Amino acid sequence: MGRFTIAAKHHITIAEIYESELVDIEKVAMSTMDNPLLKYNAKEYFFKASLCHFIVDELNAKLAIEKYEEMFPAFTDSRELKLLKKLLEAHEEQNSEAFTEAVKEFDSVSRLDQWLTTMLLRIKKTIQGDAGDLK
Repeated sequence: MGRFTIAAKHHITIAEIYESELVDIEKVAMSTMDNPLLKYNAKEYFFKASLCHFIVDELNAKLAIEKYEEMFPAFTDSRELKLLKKLLEAHEEQNSEAFTEAVKEFDSVSRLDQWLTTMLLRIKKTIQGDAGDLK
């Protein structure tokens, strides 16, 4: 019926909007921290980004956390940063119990969503004690 061309034009328009108008993913937290109404969400973005860095490796997470603290001083006093530092310490010591305890403590105040739980489990699996049996 000729409607495929209309749909194709809409897809092209959407692609052009993505290319020209959307903010780059790396700048999301930075753009929110400058906006007075959105700055309270910045710590959550920095927290989630730090967890993603943590999945890559421990050093990557440390460098990212230092960078985020420098960029956004309010992140320094946040519960999220305190959790990240406890997790880094537990990871360095290869202590899965300390890791779990830090997560439980954080979860008792504010519930973890599914995404955070998944990321934290991935990080915990990198601790040697939780590598599991390969038998």
